Amino acid sequence: MDDVTALAAEHLALARKDPHGRSAYLFLHDGPLRQSVIALTQGASLEEHNTPPAASIHVLQGSVRLTEGTADQDIPAGCVQRVPPLRHGVLALEDAVFILTAVTGTD
Repeated sequence: MDDVTALAAEHLALARKDPHGRSAYLFLHDGPLRQSVIALTQGASLEEHNTPPAASIHVLQGSVRLTEGTADQDIPAGCVQRVPPLRHGVLALEDAVFILTAVTGTD
């Protein structure tokens, strides 16, 4: 069992020390299911990338912007957002920690 609150605090501290303002940790890997805690400092981002077959972002603290062309979406703490099947990026609007849940395929 993983303590997500402790992981969030640990990785936000690591992100604050990282020159790119990021820290991530894959804490659950079960077949095609993956869950990662990702921390970004304000202004840090995950560059545009492809989406797995299914994914969601659950913001634990702070807020992020899911960037996908003209349909950017701001996601505040406490909210869960489906990641659409389009190339996208993530920008931290303030120091933020979120859980990325991804289904990468079928086994």
